[in-house]
Amino acid sequence: MSETVAPGTPDARGLTALVLGASLLGFAAMLVRWSAPAGPLAIGFYRMAIALPPVAWLAWRARGSGGPGASRARLWAAVAGVCFVADLWMWHTSLHHTSAANSTLLVALAPIWVAVVSVTWMGAKLRKRFWLGVVLALAGALVLGFAKGARWGTGLGELLGALASLAYGAFTLALGRARRDLSAPEALFWVILCCTAGFGALGLAQGEAFHGYPSQAWWALAGLGLGVQVVAWWLITWGMGHVPTNLGAMGLMVQPVATVILGWLLLGESVRPLQGVGTLLVLAGIAACAFAPPVAAGEPEVRR
Repeated sequence: MSETVAPGTPDARGLTALVLGASLLGFAAMLVRWSAPAGPLAIGFYRMAIALPPVAWLAWRARGSGGPGASRARLWAAVAGVCFVADLWMWHTSLHHTSAANSTLLVALAPIWVAVVSVTWMGAKLRKRFWLGVVLALAGALVLGFAKGARWGTGLGELLGALASLAYGAFTLALGRARRDLSAPEALFWVILCCTAGFGALGLAQGEAFHGYPSQAWWALAGLGLGVQVVAWWLITWGMGHVPTNLGAMGLMVQPVATVILGWLLLGESVRPLQGVGTLLVLAGIAACAFAPPVAAGEPEVRR
């Protein structure tokens, strides 16, 4: 099992890896766009299939490093894989109906759902600042839905992005549980293996084409598999095992910022004033939640 730090203790190496990995995730939205005409399920399949061999090699090198609950942890990693399939399926589809910045910023609401589950299922008590963050983030999501002047009924991409955030939150919880007894490479291997099978089965069932793409699409798929799924997610998975949960959530906030910047630079996506307001509201909400960890048992909440 990889070395972890005590709760509440920052680890500069872990935070650096997490921030770097989240920044690299900003390229995912562009690469999905450039993978056209591949469908969302085919993109997910090749993203995972291309990543599987190098991650399997990393997991083989880290064999024997798991904790006493490794078998159960592999089941949690499999659950994380199923949730990740749902997340990427909806997110990839949403990118065909809205901008990369809108979709990824909505998916970034996932830390809020993680905190909600910690309250409803794990008995945590949330601070008032957390509820302020919920209001800000949900208000930002609403603003993003109308940022391009769209009328009611044209926000399918925003809806899919919000649903993907729920699946992403479930993925984060399951992966965190798996990392208690599995090294980062092994946890990532089981996630990717389940995702490869899931995307392949869904793609075949829905009749998506898995061949006949132009060379640009294949290069984009290779970038998704190697750059995003191997490099970025290995950094994130490793970093999550070395920083406290709330510090990790703060580090992951780099992704939507990177997506907005890269979408502007590489896709020519304009950032209108209303979209800028929605962006700031979502990021402010996520930041408020990240800086408002649950109250520890027996600790009174300080009124300010």
